[in-house]
Amino acid sequence: MALIEISNLKKQYTSGDDVVEALRGVSICIESGEFITIMGQSGSGKSTLLSVLGGMNHPTTGEVEMAGVKLYRLPGEKLADFRAQNLGFVFQSFHLIPYLTAMENVMLPLAIVKMSSAAQESAARQALVRVGLGNKLDRLPNQLSGGEQERVAIARAIVNNPHILLADEPTGNLDSTTSEEVMALFLELNDAGQTVVMVTHNPDNGLYADRTITLKDGMVV
Repeated sequence: MALIEISNLKKQYTSGDDVVEALRGVSICIESGEFITIMGQSGSGKSTLLSVLGGMNHPTTGEVEMAGVKLYRLPGEKLADFRAQNLGFVFQSFHLIPYLTAMENVMLPLAIVKMSSAAQESAARQALVRVGLGNKLDRLPNQLSGGEQERVAIARAIVNNPHILLADEPTGNLDSTTSEEVMALFLELNDAGQTVVMVTHNPDNGLYADRTITLKDGMVV
């Protein structure tokens, strides 16, 4: 059975009298351990699909089944728990807290986990070492380059050892050399067993993936 099964997913937004169909009957299966890129022009539904897949945006109709769990049949608190235990998120704009160190930023997802402070610090340190920032634990975001900030964001996403890593344009703000370094890191994480689903505009990023899914006007083409 696939790790992720998306069945006839539709998402509509209402704006006044207008109805915008962001997703129009999307069905996708993703196997455990796959590296998937989702591509398409702006407005094709890529980020909407990722937000629905991440349990952050209820679909209008359709199902998202993940590891045998029908995501949107879970009550709110259980859905939040499922996200915390199974999903890691990486965003284009990093979303780092400017007055927290790299280590403190990475520890944020652990605040809701029953772990001692020492265990949280150890997990955060290991995650930063894993992304090559073991020597910059105490740096604030403004003391780090863009690529290093992205690595902190990735460390924060993997600190809980999630089964699935979701990334929305993770190289969108980076130069080509730094983008290649970040993509190599995603490939390394995937080789270590994490399933990666990445939204990207960059066709070069698709070269790292097992499979590319292309969206147009809210549909898989």
